[in-house]
Amino acid sequence: MIVDDVGDGPAAAAAAILRSDGVAAEVLEGGFAAWLAGGWPTVSLAHLPPRHDDGRTWWVTRARPKIDRIACPWLIRRFVDPDARFLFVAPGEVLTVAAQQQAEPFDIADERVFWSHRGEQCTFDVMVQAFGLENQEALIRLAAIVRGADTGRLDIVPEAAGLLAISLGLSRIHSDDHAQLEAGMAIYDALYRWCRDAQDEKHDWSSHQPARAKVSA
Repeated sequence: MIVDDVGDGPAAAAAAILRSDGVAAEVLEGGFAAWLAGGWPTVSLAHLPPRHDDGRTWWVTRARPKIDRIACPWLIRRFVDPDARFLFVAPGEVLTVAAQQQAEPFDIADERVFWSHRGEQCTFDVMVQAFGLENQEALIRLAAIVRGADTGRLDIVPEAAGLLAISLGLSRIHSDDHAQLEAGMAIYDALYRWCRDAQDEKHDWSSHQPARAKVSA
């Protein structure tokens, strides 16, 4: 996907060049202006950690992730940095590895760590707000599910109990943290899509296909 201010000249040329090299590329119709007019998410980069020489942001947290430590990487990769790298280490090594590798620590109880629980909020809540995504209704709905499952307050929303069960099951299936993260990405993709436009749908015999974004060639 190629984006410019209004979706004409520069974007169309860039997409055409990429296609000539065999890369699938399309142009966002109307460009960034249309994106803003449609109320789609924009991200605040004020709290984004510096990028490494590889162009990626690096993050570090406790090993054996279950809920917050899967949900937060999902949010980062889907809305902030699709190539973000995540390191999983023993709890006592998080801050040491963060300093050695210039990786951003998250979801660890330490007053020096910005990305952590605050009051009744979990780390996912903090990230949604800090990245300027708190006006996205689907993410707010998802945050309530994550918060309920992560903090054991399953009465917040009915879906919290389901997320807790799935998360614990994933942790039993996968012994490798990165394999568990990849499996969890699909779970949160599905939850986000349900939060976005499937809450009122009931299970029946109807067949549904994913909606496709309209783009110009």
